[in-house]
Amino acid sequence: MKYDRYLERAIESGATHAAVVDTEKVVTANWVRLKCQYGCSTYGTRLTCPPYSPAPDYTGRMLKEYERGLLLLYRVEAKEEKKRRKAVRNAVADLEREMFLDGYYKAYGMGAGPCNLCRNCDLTAPCKHPDRARPSMEASGIDVYQTARYAGFEMEVVRSWHDTCALCALVLIE
Repeated sequence: MKYDRYLERAIESGATHAAVVDTEKVVTANWVRLKCQYGCSTYGTRLTCPPYSPAPDYTGRMLKEYERGLLLLYRVEAKEEKKRRKAVRNAVADLEREMFLDGYYKAYGMGAGPCNLCRNCDLTAPCKHPDRARPSMEASGIDVYQTARYAGFEMEVVRSWHDTCALCALVLIE
């Protein structure tokens, strides 16, 4: 398969699962954005979060411009999630860049959870890390749980700091 190399790179970066998915199986929904607005303490505080990130309808239209994506799943201890998010974001940026340099000029990655590249995001200026900062799947209105399940990944709601959580990322490739 022509994407095996990228799947291997994802596993090398710490992903526990990586799969090629048809973008038709990437689910967008308006309710996802509401979960950001009414449930996440970083809503409106990052350029990669709503209301600055792509709205679900825009994301849905954009996904139609691609055929495939690489869905990545990183399993981490819930108490380590914030720390690991930066590593996932960097892995996604590195994969996106590698794909781009290999001729996949439309390659575009989405991280997991709120961006934490900067301590505080300056909403009045351009992003300081445009090469690494990308909105997360959920910030863009993607139903991460359903999308992961379509790919065959098991993903459940984290109920305790002692649980393992899943961070999902997506790199659109073609």
